[in-house]
Amino acid sequence: MSRYEYKVIVYRESLLGSLLLGASKVDPDNFTDFLNEHGRQGWRVVSMERDMRRLLLFWRRESYVVILERPA
Repeated sequence: MSRYEYKVIVYRESLLGSLLLGASKVDPDNFTDFLNEHGRQGWRVVSMERDMRRLLLFWRRESYVVILERPA
């Protein structure tokens, strides 16, 4: 029987883009680097959900909830 460990991460860009532009989207290059770094550590993406989170009433920031797994 295989055992796995799981990690849940909320990935989002910095607050600065949201404050200056009113909304901030995830940079694909930064997100790719983030996923590749975790992949090198043995993590595998099991699930991912996009979310637009509200900040301080007027601003919005795109984020992703990423669920990772790797053998324990």
